[in-house]
Formats: sequence, C-alpha cells, structure tokens
Amino acid sequence: MTDEDKIRGALQSVEDPLLGDDIESLGLVTEIDIDDEAETIDVTLGLGAPYSPSETSIAGRVRDVLDEYGYDVELTASVDRGVDPEETVLPNVKNIIAVASGKGGVGKSTVAANLAVGLGDLGARVGLFDADVYGPNVPQMMGSDDQPQATEEEEIVPPVVHDVEIMSMEYLLDESAPAIWRGPMVHKVLTQLWEDVQWGRGGNLDYMVVDLPPGTGDTQLTMLQSIPVSGAVIVTTPQSVALDDAERGMEMFAEHETPVLGIAENMATFACPDCGGRHDIFGSGGGEEFAEETDMPFLGSIPLDPAVRTADQPIVLEDDETADAVQAFVEKAVDMQGVVHRRRESSS
Repeated sequence: MTDEDKIRGALQSVEDPLLGDDIESLGLVTEIDIDDEAETIDVTLGLGAPYSPSETSIAGRVRDVLDEYGYDVELTASVDRGVDPEETVLPNVKNIIAVASGKGGVGKSTVAANLAVGLGDLGARVGLFDADVYGPNVPQMMGSDDQPQATEEEEIVPPVVHDVEIMSMEYLLDESAPAIWRGPMVHKVLTQLWEDVQWGRGGNLDYMVVDLPPGTGDTQLTMLQSIPVSGAVIVTTPQSVALDDAERGMEMFAEHETPVLGIAENMATFACPDCGGRHDIFGSGGGEEFAEETDMPFLGSIPLDPAVRTADQPIVLEDDETADAVQAFVEKAVDMQGVVHRRRESSS
C-alpha cells in the first residue's frame, strides 16, 4: 500500500534539467491518483512541449523513480496555456511557434522548414504554415509539388510532406502574378486559412510552425491578434545589420507579450568542400553575442552549406555536419518552448 505523500517525496529526486530545481518543488507534479486495487499510479505533470529532450528526460526519470513501487505508471502531460479551446481558431494545435526575421535574405524559410521536419523527426505531429504573403516558398523548401485538396464541406486538406502537414500562400497565387497584398486582404486571407484548413487530421498537432514574412508588418499583426502563439524564433545572420533588424523583431513580440524562445544564427561558418578551409563570410559569433546582450537563449549556429540549396529535401534529414547542427537547433528550440510552459506552470 502506498500514499500520495510518499510519491511526492520520491519525486523530489527528479530534477528539471533547465529550471534547476526538483519537479515537486517547482509545482510540476499537478495531480497524483493511486489505485491500490488495480496497482496503478497516474501522475499528471506540468509539461507542455511534447518530445522535447528535457521533458522526455523528466518523464523518463519519473518512471524510473516510481518503478520501485511495483505499480503500473501512467503519465499525463498538461499545462494551462492561458487559452480557452472554444475561443481559439486552432483548438487542436498545442504549440504555435512563429519563425521570424527582421530582414529578408537570412534563410528564415529554410530554418522554418527544417524546424518543422526536425520536430517531426523527434516523433511530434507537426504542421507548417507558410504565411509569407509576399514570397511564399515553403512547398519548394519541402521538395513538394503536392496541392491541397478540398472536402465536401469546402474545408482545405493540406498535403503531407515528410510527415508534416503544410499549407502555403503559394497555393493561392498565380505563378506569374506579383504578390500584392494590402492590410485588410492579408487579415482576411490568413484568418480564412487558419479557420478553414483541416489541421491535425486524426488527432491534435503537437506543433505548428508559422513561417512569417520578414519585418514587422500586417501579417505579423494579424497572427498575433488571431492565434495563441506559444513562442517565437528569431533568425539572423552574424553581421551587424541583420542583428539590428532582429532586435526590432524581438521588440514586436515583446509588445504582444509573446515569448521569444531564442536566437538562431543562420549562414554562419562556411566549410569549403574544395580547399578544406573554413570561412566566416558574414562574420562570426554575432548571433551568440546578440543573444547574450539581449538575455535571450542562443538556439545554435547553422553553417552556410551549399547542400541546403541543392538537396531535394530539408537538410535536417541528411547525414552530415550541417544536419547535426540543424537538429541541435531544433532540440534547443523545443526545449525552450518547454521552459516557457514549465515556468508559467511553476508560478501559477
């Protein structure tokens, strides 16, 4: 026979690897249900970033600690996301991560596509929304010519590429037509796509990655006013002009009380395949220094690699040094999403 106090005492040995305290003291053990007759222990944990390495580690450690009781252990992850599911246009999406940049040309869409695919590679159910109304190219980044379908109820069924559901403004544009959008048009089209797309067919999505256009315009405002963004990734290159623009992007999210998960530095050191040398074409270390100056997590540095352009699939699926760097970024980003949720849960 066991009791809740014993269980909570035992769980004080489980450390949160990023918050620096045990999960019981942090208030992350939100409910315990012990059934001695069925010999089961059901534990609800304040975890909100599925498949993040840190939260996977916490869950595994909880199981190890409770195994000594000889009961079957069932774990449930639940956090208060501060959103009423009945009032949001995306009730079946657990986390919405915006990928943004202060300026164009920093490889933001490449980062967004690889983040989505990398999350899927961890085991998550993922959607990727290309909201770049002026230069949508996520279908190309994903190596897909598939088109969305429609149901009898006129809902849009997004194509699935590399196990990721994708929707893009590109599907709405004539290839030869310039993308000219005014503010009210942007708001109407984006809102309709979020509401009319069958995201998460067959179950909830763990993550939706939203690729935003560069800058701080109508698309960003529509998104922040329409859907509950759980975190933002700011993409920059190492040089100072890109860092200045990245800071403006951070300020935009701060004004809307949207957590910034961290800074990703793209197009960093170039490893020359011919000469074997390494070249800092856009400088070096700027993204990490910027993260330190702004007290933001540094999510990692992604090399400048010609294979990103020539590969017929997102580079994170390859087997090389660049893919390893991208996957490390993905894991750090999703870990930071977990930190956002756990801090909120701990303080509630």
